Amino acid sequence: MSRRTRRRLAADAALLVVAAAFALPLVWLVLSSVNAEATLRVRLPKPPTLHNFSAVLTDEITFTPMLNSLLLCGGATLITVVCAAPAAYPLSRFRARFSRPYLLTLLFATCLPITAVMVPVYGLFVQVNLIDTRYGTALFLAASQLPFAIWLMKNFMDGVPKALEEAAWTDGASWPQTLLRIVLPLMGPGLAVVTVYTFIMMWGNFFVPFMLLLSPEQLPASVSVFTFFGSKGSVAFGELAAFSLLYSTPVIMLYVLIARRLGGGVALGGAVKG
Repeated sequence: MSRRTRRRLAADAALLVVAAAFALPLVWLVLSSVNAEATLRVRLPKPPTLHNFSAVLTDEITFTPMLNSLLLCGGATLITVVCAAPAAYPLSRFRARFSRPYLLTLLFATCLPITAVMVPVYGLFVQVNLIDTRYGTALFLAASQLPFAIWLMKNFMDGVPKALEEAAWTDGASWPQTLLRIVLPLMGPGLAVVTVYTFIMMWGNFFVPFMLLLSPEQLPASVSVFTFFGSKGSVAFGELAAFSLLYSTPVIMLYVLIARRLGGGVALGGAVKG
């Protein structure tokens, strides 16, 4: 066996180990969701049952928290995308002395841990009476994701030829019109990436709603997962697995709905000729 073949086999074996490390929790999740006596062990259910799903499909456990999550994350995602587009436009189209430092500041803001600012944010929310409000929590989630959304959307805007906007300006269009009618439609895949990434990051956020929302009826699904952990260390593994699968469904559906936009694009080469 040649040295090249041994290296390739070693690389393949390492990749298989990594793939197994990622696949094993997913296998446990699926098998445990249909196992009435699920534990931390990965084993086939005997026999498979839908009891765990029927146990969690209630208003208190699943439907109300999922609705809260959709309202909270959907509203925050909409705010983030709407604010990121006009903020990224001048950074992409105009060159100024402070553009690069500003972009680096935005990138640095995305690296700050959310726990570093939660104590002053909590005190601020108490002072301005935003604590335990869904719209206040949505505003903070949007603000926390806005720096990276601006930085990401700016990179996608750079790929849209400026000549198309200059032609629209010649016809009397303003920059808001060129942004809405030319730039954003042409960067559809990039806009979809920003939307999906922002929604996913908010959907899995536990700490922010846990700190800012106090009423049980307003808690999203990312916080209500505590329902399956008992006070004495007991865990309902089967119901937890079933709830986790249901909790992942909206993100998967969102990706499937815009998968064509993620993989597609607009042919810009012919648009700037002539």
